[in-house]
Amino acid sequence: MVERAQLPLALSMGEPAGIGPDLILQLYAQRQALNLPVFIVYGAVPFLRARAKRLGLQIDIAACTPDKAGEIFATQLPVVDIAGAVEDLPGKLDETAAPVVIEAIARAVADIGSHKCSALVTAPIHKAALYGAGFTHPGHTEYLAALCQADGVTPMPVMMLAHEDLRTVPMTIHVPLKDVAPMISRERILDTARIVATDLKTRFGISKPKLAIAGLNPHAGEDGTIGIEERDIIGPAIAELQADGVDAVGPLSADTLFYPPHWRKYDVVIAMYHDQALIPIKTVAFDAGVNVTLGLPIVRTSPDHGTALDLAGTGSASTSSMLAAIRLAQQMASRPAA
Repeated sequence: MVERAQLPLALSMGEPAGIGPDLILQLYAQRQALNLPVFIVYGAVPFLRARAKRLGLQIDIAACTPDKAGEIFATQLPVVDIAGAVEDLPGKLDETAAPVVIEAIARAVADIGSHKCSALVTAPIHKAALYGAGFTHPGHTEYLAALCQADGVTPMPVMMLAHEDLRTVPMTIHVPLKDVAPMISRERILDTARIVATDLKTRFGISKPKLAIAGLNPHAGEDGTIGIEERDIIGPAIAELQADGVDAVGPLSADTLFYPPHWRKYDVVIAMYHDQALIPIKTVAFDAGVNVTLGLPIVRTSPDHGTALDLAGTGSASTSSMLAAIRLAQQMASRPAA
C-alpha cells in the first residue's frame, strides 16, 4: 500500500456560483511557484474548464483517477469528473448543480477511506442551494461526519480554527446566543476536550497538548456572582479532565485570554460559543485562517470563509485561506495514521 503522505490530496470544488472553484484554479496555475503538493479535484470537468476560461487561466484540465494524479499534475489539473449539469454562472445559485456538489464531497470521502487520497480540503458550499437536492444536514461538517459513519456510529466532529500557533475551538457553533447556556454540559465539555487533546497529539504531533478552557460569563462568572455555569458545570468538568490526565486549565476569563502572552501558553483555546472563538482568529488572520474538523477518521481542512458570491468569476478573491488549508492538510496527512 502506498504511504498516505504520498497520495494526492482530494479537493472538493464546492459551490459553483462561489469562489471555491476560482481559488482552486488560481492556485493550480501557481503550483510551481508555490510548490504545491499533488491534489485532485472532485467536480465537473466542463464547468471547471469554463470557469478557467472566464478567469483567463490557461489550464489543461483532465478527467483522471486518483492513482494517476501524480503523473499528470505537473502539466494537467487532475479531476475526478462528477457527471451532472453545472453551468458557469458566477454569483447565481442554481439548484440543478446541487447533486454534483453533494456527490463530489461523498466521492472524495470514499476515496480517502479506500486509501486513494490522503486528506480532504473542501471549498465552501452554499447550504440553501443544496436543500432542494435532498441535503438534510445542518452544515458541511455534519455531512462529513455522516459520510464517515462506521458500524452504525457517527463520529462527533469538532470545529477548530487555526492560524499558525493560534487554535480555537467553539464548543457550540451555529446556535443563537440565547441557546448557548443550556447547551453547556459536563458531557459536551468532556467529549470536546478529549477529541481536541487526542487529535492535537495524532494530527499535529503535540505530545502533551495544553488546553485553555474559557468561561461562559463575563470574568468567568466571578465565583457565581455573574453566572453559575463556571462554578457548577465548567469547573467540575475541567477537574474531571485533569483527573483523567488531560492538561486542561480554566475556566478562564475570555476577555483577557486572547491577549497574546496569555494564549501562547496553550496549544488550543476551547471557547463556549461561536464568536468567542472566531473573533480572535478573524482579527489576526481574516483571510488566512483554516477550518479544521477534528474527531473524524479522515483529515479535513477548509478555508475559513464562505462562498463570496459577489466575487465569484472575478479572480479578485484572496487565495490565502485556501492555500493555508492545502498546506495544513498536507502537514496533517504526513503524520502516521492514528
